[in-house]
Amino acid sequence: MEDTRGWLERLVRAVNDHDLDALSAVFAPDYENVTPAHPSRGFVGRDQVARNWQQIFGAVPDIRAEIVAAAFDGPTCWTQLDMSGTRVDGSPHHMAGVVVFDVADGLARKATFFLEPVEEDAGSVDDAIRQVLR
Repeated sequence: MEDTRGWLERLVRAVNDHDLDALSAVFAPDYENVTPAHPSRGFVGRDQVARNWQQIFGAVPDIRAEIVAAAFDGPTCWTQLDMSGTRVDGSPHHMAGVVVFDVADGLARKATFFLEPVEEDAGSVDDAIRQVLR
């Protein structure tokens, strides 16, 4: 049986190869995506994963995923990811953050998703605190 590290390598390879079929194949049919900072963005199902990535590959044709760091605890895989590329309109695309995957039998069963767009010019930490507390 494939270990969780092998599963993560398959996931990143599928993203970097822009292989929608291989990417979909690493997720369970009843995969659950939980997004704590944006609860209404959560979903269930491999089909939604495929729809999401079909849009991403179309909008960012050179997207690349990089594992910044990863930690493994049995079936749980903590990943710090960096995803970047250029959108079809020429603007940069950059997302970074953490995704915690639960993997069983070579398939992602659940992910807790903390990946967000990188805001290069979003202001200082003081500006961010003021914004959050409004």
